[in-house]
Amino acid sequence: MTTTTSSPTILLIAGHWLGAWAWDEVLEHLTTDDARAIAMTLPGLDGDDPGRAARTLDDQAAAVLDLLARLGVSEGRPATIVAHSGANAPVSLVLDRHPELVHRVVWVESGPMATGSVFAPDLPEGVEELPLPAFDVLAQQASLEGLSPEVLERFRARAVPEPGPVLRQPVVLTDDARRTVPTTLVCCSIPSAQVLELARAGHPVFADVATLEHLDVIDLPTGHWPMWSRPRDLAEAIRSAASRAS
Repeated sequence: MTTTTSSPTILLIAGHWLGAWAWDEVLEHLTTDDARAIAMTLPGLDGDDPGRAARTLDDQAAAVLDLLARLGVSEGRPATIVAHSGANAPVSLVLDRHPELVHRVVWVESGPMATGSVFAPDLPEGVEELPLPAFDVLAQQASLEGLSPEVLERFRARAVPEPGPVLRQPVVLTDDARRTVPTTLVCCSIPSAQVLELARAGHPVFADVATLEHLDVIDLPTGHWPMWSRPRDLAEAIRSAASRAS
């Protein structure tokens, strides 16, 4: 999959239950002659993988790094990584292990995780995977604003249960250089002013935002899945962030 093009690389990674397909509408507006945008499915979220329920955060981070290598990404040609929602765990690991490969990280309804964080620390060891909840339950956790019945039907039909090991594994980070990577927050269901206030207050979900050295914010008011509710606007936000100088 190695390529000889010098176009900047934008790698899109969706959150829990989602694969590369979640970015289809964004890609229609994002790919241009002067940039290449590629979406990936993390290990554990490929419905055709018979061993997917055993995949870990380490497997996911390794897969991201492997794809970057195959795309020709290097310290001299770093990529922009776009991480939506629960993709923040493996991408936080990537930033910690190889910050030099990332020109900019764009967190969409997401943000950097603090070391020691666990998404579902109370998930019993016997639970192999977590299916997409009923939408009335999900709506209590994340905004469904802007999603039509047709979109919700597609979400339900294509969602893949999240592997238990991914949800239980602590994020262990050791390299403070991850905080020097230029960062953009795309804030949708929570306005950026509130996110920054929570970060300054030390809220555990947002605390690491306050440690970032180069931070921009973009407000894109909608629900938690802007790739479906505002795909064109999200593509423009990503393009704008990716074009910013380091």
